[in-house]
Amino acid sequence: MKPSWPVSGKTPLFVALSFAALFFAMSAWAQTYPVKPIRLVVPFPAGGPTDIVARPLAQMLGDELKQQVIIDNKGGAGGSIGADAVAKSAPDGYTLLMGTVGTNAINGSLYKKLSYDPVKDFTPIALVASAPLAIVVNPANPAKNLTDYIRQAKESPDSMVFGTAGNGTPGHLTGALFESAAQVKLKHVPYKGSAPAVTDLIAGQIASMFDPVQSVIGHINSGRARALAVTSKTRSPVLPNVPTVAEQGLPQFESTAWWAVFAPANLPAGLQQQLKTAVEKIAASAAYGQKLGNLGVVPHTEVQESLAAFQLREVAKWAKAVRDSGATVD
Repeated sequence: MKPSWPVSGKTPLFVALSFAALFFAMSAWAQTYPVKPIRLVVPFPAGGPTDIVARPLAQMLGDELKQQVIIDNKGGAGGSIGADAVAKSAPDGYTLLMGTVGTNAINGSLYKKLSYDPVKDFTPIALVASAPLAIVVNPANPAKNLTDYIRQAKESPDSMVFGTAGNGTPGHLTGALFESAAQVKLKHVPYKGSAPAVTDLIAGQIASMFDPVQSVIGHINSGRARALAVTSKTRSPVLPNVPTVAEQGLPQFESTAWWAVFAPANLPAGLQQQLKTAVEKIAASAAYGQKLGNLGVVPHTEVQESLAAFQLREVAKWAKAVRDSGATVD
C-alpha cells in the first residue's frame, strides 16, 4: 500500500520533528540573549546631554537584561562618527546607539557627505527622552511674551538677532522653523557652543537665543535671562509658568531635542522586540525620571506611534528647516 503523503525520502513525522527542533533552538537562542556585555555607543563626549541620558539607561537596562551594558563615548562630526560605527556593526544586539535628533534626523540633510543613512542603516528600538528648547531674551528686552517678540521682529527685523550654539544645531534650525511659522525674518549669529552665546545674551550683545532648556535654565531661574516660550507640545515641568510656542498663536509648532535607542539594520525581530520592551519599561519608570534630574530632559513616555514612524516625520521636518536655513556642513 502506497503512503498518502508525497514520497521524498522524509516522513511527515521527520519534517515535523525538524521544525520543532528548529523552533526550540531559536527559542533557546532568544532566551539566552544577552550572553555577553552590550555596548551602548554615545556619539558625543562624556558629560554632555546625550551622555546624561545614556548612563542611567545603561545601568537600568543592564539590570533588566541581567547583563552589563557598557557606555562607549565616540564623539565627533556632530555625532556622525559614533553613529557610523554602530551602522557598520553586526546586527546581533550587542552594539546599540544612543541616537539623537541630530544623528538620526538632522544630519542626513545637513551634511553634504554622510557616511551612513540615518534611516536605512538602523533598526529603531524605542524613544527614551526629550527636551524642548527655550526662546529667551535679555531681561532688559521689552518683550514679555512671544507676541511682543514677533512684533519686534516685524517692526525691526535687522535688530532682532538670535544666537545659537552653532550652524546646523537644533537651536539654529528651530529658529528657521520659527521664522517660517511666524512669517518673520531674524538674524542668526552662530557661536561655538551655548556658553559664549549665553554670555553675550546676558551682556546684552544679542537680543535673544534659541537654546535647549537644560543649557539656559540656570540663567532663567536666576533672572539673568527671560524665557518667552518653550518649543515642546506641552509645557516643561521645570518651567511650568512658561507657555509653549503653540499656546501663543502658532498651534502646530513643535521642536524638541530627543534621544532614542537604535541598533544596526537587520536586527532580528525577536531581539528588536525584547530590547523595545525593556527600554520602554525603563523610560516609563519613575526611577529613570529621577535619575535624569531637574534640568528639563524628561523621559519619553507617550508611545503613540512607533519610533520608525516618528523618525520619518522628524527627518522630513528637519530637512525643510535645513533647506530654509541654508545650513550645510562639508
